Amino acid sequence: MRFGLFGGARTGRGAGPSDSHGYQDFIEYVVEAERLGFHGVFLVEHHFTGQGQVSASMTLLAYLAARTSRIRLGTAVVVLPWHNPVLVAEQAATLDLLSGGRLDLGVGKGYRRAEFAGFCTPIEEAQERFDEAIEVIRKAWTSEGRFSHRGRRWQFRDIVVEPEPLQRPHPPLWLAAGSEGSIRRAAREGYNLLLDQIASTDQIVERVALFREECARAGRAYDPAMVGVARGLQLIHSEAERAAAYETRARVVERIGDIAQGTRRDVPIEQDDAPLLGLPSEVVARLRRLEAGGVGYVLLVDPNASVAGLRAFAAEVMPAFAAGGAAAVR
Repeated sequence: MRFGLFGGARTGRGAGPSDSHGYQDFIEYVVEAERLGFHGVFLVEHHFTGQGQVSASMTLLAYLAARTSRIRLGTAVVVLPWHNPVLVAEQAATLDLLSGGRLDLGVGKGYRRAEFAGFCTPIEEAQERFDEAIEVIRKAWTSEGRFSHRGRRWQFRDIVVEPEPLQRPHPPLWLAAGSEGSIRRAAREGYNLLLDQIASTDQIVERVALFREECARAGRAYDPAMVGVARGLQLIHSEAERAAAYETRARVVERIGDIAQGTRRDVPIEQDDAPLLGLPSEVVARLRRLEAGGVGYVLLVDPNASVAGLRAFAAEVMPAFAAGGAAAVR
């Protein structure tokens, strides 16, 4: 089983130069993750939250590319309805070159109404805009020389997109999905799959089974590393720490639900098996359930982005899952 990171830096507002501290701390966190043997990092893209979340994920990944040499660098996700697809193709290809072919391009259609409103983009058009944008990006990376595109939202005439990405025909594409239709689409259209941190273990296993089933129908060989599952991480070492961990988890779930303006799972925190919350032996047991369900890549979401917590996980949990390859899954 592979392990990676999911999330991003956070900054305060109105603090002047200290705003950068959250970014610098996160950069050192990722550098340490590479040293400890983590496989990759996926950065979110969010806007207008007031919580200092990453809004320019590829810019931050470019800096991380210069500070690291092995860890894979992913977006989770670039919300395509908000972006010019040619610019996305150019920026992603540049990042792939700078990183030595380490980019994993996660894409999605978005779901937060406040973000769509902020960009003056109707959320009802999200799927249509996504479909056209990914068509343009694929054309940009696979066309021999110049190409044209005439769609409803975008028109490009006789253009060539430079540079070409280092990974051929292009970096692995990851799709953030949760519904049956989007999961089946990911399997049919050659995406790897990103699954969220709120879904229960049973829900994750069901979604992986659906993805595997559709891969088989499409004649696509399934590899467990094709699915990245985000999981909250709160490793404890005594029962005295458990109550505090539950309180932190409750705040995380509340914040996610409030920002998304969606429906949270109505499950008591003590019974919620989604996070990797517990003693090392309990965390290993939860990971074993995911592994048995076909999951091969777990992306850790540490609410504190603690280097000490990262080191503890590497020392006390990762050795139980030591086997695993390092090749990129396409």
